[in-house]
Amino acid sequence: MKRLYLLILLLGAFGMAFSQSKMACCHKPDAPTATKRFAMLASNSKFVMAHANPKRIHFQSSIGKAINYKTADGLTANAYELKAKKPTNNYLLVIHEWYGLNDFIKREAEKLYNDVGNVNVIALDLYDGKVADNRQDAGKLMQAVKEPRAQNIIKGAIAYAGPKARIATLGWCFGGGWSLQSAILAGKQAVACVMYYGMPEQSIDRLKMLNTDVLGNFANKDQFINTKIVAQFKENMAKAGKKLYLHQFDADHGFANPSNPIYDSEATKQAYAYTLEYLKPRLK
Repeated sequence: MKRLYLLILLLGAFGMAFSQSKMACCHKPDAPTATKRFAMLASNSKFVMAHANPKRIHFQSSIGKAINYKTADGLTANAYELKAKKPTNNYLLVIHEWYGLNDFIKREAEKLYNDVGNVNVIALDLYDGKVADNRQDAGKLMQAVKEPRAQNIIKGAIAYAGPKARIATLGWCFGGGWSLQSAILAGKQAVACVMYYGMPEQSIDRLKMLNTDVLGNFANKDQFINTKIVAQFKENMAKAGKKLYLHQFDADHGFANPSNPIYDSEATKQAYAYTLEYLKPRLK
């Protein structure tokens, strides 16, 4: 009887070990990052159809210029730069929507340049020169972004600004999520971060890496970066010990883009006022 009991114990232990091994080998990989979660929305037809094709905007600047800089992966990145009128270490990194670095983004970059004060503005290009003029192509470009490459483009821009640069970030939609990631990547150089309806970071540990507070302009009618996600972001920021200045508008995703048919002029005006009120003292 004693031998039978020992045999049952051994078989049970073997079974548990096999079960745990099986669970380990079949364990689901880590949840996707915030930027990947947003990119995955491009495979959702409702998300794609919620973005009407943009109206064409032509913008020609007399002060902005195309630049390029080296990145740590041995490649070169493109960007659009507006240099401050007087030498300053204040930089604003602007990150495009899912359409890419188009004329609308360049026009917005120049508007911020004129309104914020004496600041260097660099509009990044996370698509490496590609631009979409319709929602289907925009979705494909957003999904094609490789996180290591995007991070190298951002880090390259920070290096281009220099070790003494004080970095602020701002972005919309796709760029809204990357604005937050850029502020994290900037480390102690980060002094401000503005997100327009972008996917928030869910990892409290990553949010703890922020060296700055965050201004969030979100849309209550947004079905994807919805009020539940925004509420969780607010909670996570509090748990991370970081300040979130949250503004929510009775508008839809993409409300601040006048080339978008769902453009909301009043919400845009209010959000922009909050944005300038936030950025100016941090970029003195």
